[in-house]
Amino acid sequence: MAAPPPKPPQSILSVTLIFFLHLSLLHARPSPPLYRHPDLDPLLSFKSSSDVSGKLSSWTNSSDPCHRTTGFSGVSCQHNRVTGLVLEGLNLQGRFDSLASLVKLRVLNLKHNRLTGPIPDLSNLTSLKLVFLSYNQISGEFPPALPSLFRLDLSYNNISGKIPVTINRLTSLLTLRLEGNYISGSINFLKLPDLQDFNISMNNISGEIPASLARFPESAFLNNSVLCGLPVRACTLPVIPTPVVSPSPTSLPSTAAVPTKKPGKNHSGSKISTLAIAAIIIGDVMILGLVSLLLYCYFAGESINGKNTMLKPEKSVHPSSTTSSFEKGRMVFFDGTKRFELEDLLRASAEMLGKGGLGTAYKAVLDDGNVVAVKRLKEVAGGGKREFEQQMEVLGRLRHPNVVSLKAYYFAKDEKLLVYEYMTNGNLFWLLHGNRGPGRTPLDWSTRLKIAAGAAKGLAFIHAYATSPKLTHGNIKSTNILLDKSGNACIADVGHSAITSPTAAPRSAGYRAPELSSTNNRKPTQKSDIYSFGVLLMEILTGKCPSMVDNSGVLDLPRWVRSVMREEWTAELFDLELMRYRDIEEEMVALLHIALACTSGVPNQRPTMEHVVKTIHDIAGVEMSPCHDTHDSTSDSI
Repeated sequence: MAAPPPKPPQSILSVTLIFFLHLSLLHARPSPPLYRHPDLDPLLSFKSSSDVSGKLSSWTNSSDPCHRTTGFSGVSCQHNRVTGLVLEGLNLQGRFDSLASLVKLRVLNLKHNRLTGPIPDLSNLTSLKLVFLSYNQISGEFPPALPSLFRLDLSYNNISGKIPVTINRLTSLLTLRLEGNYISGSINFLKLPDLQDFNISMNNISGEIPASLARFPESAFLNNSVLCGLPVRACTLPVIPTPVVSPSPTSLPSTAAVPTKKPGKNHSGSKISTLAIAAIIIGDVMILGLVSLLLYCYFAGESINGKNTMLKPEKSVHPSSTTSSFEKGRMVFFDGTKRFELEDLLRASAEMLGKGGLGTAYKAVLDDGNVVAVKRLKEVAGGGKREFEQQMEVLGRLRHPNVVSLKAYYFAKDEKLLVYEYMTNGNLFWLLHGNRGPGRTPLDWSTRLKIAAGAAKGLAFIHAYATSPKLTHGNIKSTNILLDKSGNACIADVGHSAITSPTAAPRSAGYRAPELSSTNNRKPTQKSDIYSFGVLLMEILTGKCPSMVDNSGVLDLPRWVRSVMREEWTAELFDLELMRYRDIEEEMVALLHIALACTSGVPNQRPTMEHVVKTIHDIAGVEMSPCHDTHDSTSDSI
């Protein structure tokens, strides 16, 4: 048997083990670090220095600020980068320099806080478009360099110094709000061609107002003691200015300073498409049989020259009584020209458009081909003919692109008729809720935003038309938002609540403000109009009717929206038909904030319609989403 090999010495084994251990350490690679969101540190740094009230409790070191369900409150993202920061009224204090590191930021909204210090250098934020820093305690001078902004609001702070000439580089600037600061120097060098919203009041500005700014209202320049030129006063004459009450912090320039068409905007997606019109026509054909039956029930038995009589009194069955009642009244026209006689209206072929608490509406085609809409009032308030005529004189003078014009009226003992221009593209209710099945052409976001803006301008005009007594609408709802041949929103049935008997006044479910309960018979006010308009905005955003039925019974739309927001901010809130469009989340959320403010339970906390108009224009002024070109199956992030 061969002898076993000799064992190596212990020292050799030790050296060998040490050699391989050293070799393994040389080739060992450190474990890769855990992923950390690139925008997390700037956000946490801002929270640690500013959140003295603990309002940003969802901002934690272990969270992803852009996570779809557990992301930071007030933070919006695209492509996993922070693009929006909306932190209004959270008692945030101190400086906000760390936010200048959010390189993909598009919207910075820190209004109504207690932030201090100078404005940090934002010039590297090349994507930044909206900056709202009003109602803080920010000091220092006006920033010398800014990115290419659309909106800049620094009002009601402690900013001093002069406005730099470099601001003229912001050629796309639409809003410049600087009121309520300590800014000095001249503004005669300002050349901002696209500027729509401007206010420099309550500062120390001197010199002459340049001609490029003379188009803005006087309120934009008030309380600058040595500022002269149009629209305040001439610089060549020592005119003592008339004392003017300073505007409140919430006041805004007149809506007349806001152009109806935004420069550089593509409006091709704001018209009703051919398919949408075809869908409406097909729907009309489908219900033609039902309409014919209703017309027969109402108007069968009477005819003039072989056509159905549209205006046969509902309580009368004898032709003689019809003629008798009409002979007691007369047609009154507001445009100065009688385009038809009452007999022409009686001979017109009629189509019933709808029937509500105020009465029945018809489409009437006259013998000469002229088409009008006729409203046959059901009941009229007991004030008498004189009061009715006075109200009609007020309504007949209302002329605005977003208000349906009253052309004429007829008053007799048994018959009251209102004649309006006919709107060819139907109403908002049908466009939102009609035929929500396969083959329907959805109402795109650009069109919805255009309708909201148009309706807001129309209602703001109604509210500002008269001061004593104030004019109200009284029945804002989607069926009263009509669309003309160009797709512009027009408000119908203006002032009908004032001429209708209280027992027949409309009680539109879901739109009625809480102060107008079904039992108290209180008259509508401008504040109740604003509540109804807020419900209308929610209807546009959610695609839901203002009154819904769930397991607990009838639930109105504002309550449903607030309940969803309390539970979780999800896409469930918005209309699924809008999910195909990309990059519209910020616009939808901004419009939702307006709707929430309008539907406040306390009337005095609701904004004015002038403020609503300007806010909607702020939304629409930021690159209108090209809905028809960039739609996808789902939205990036909601």
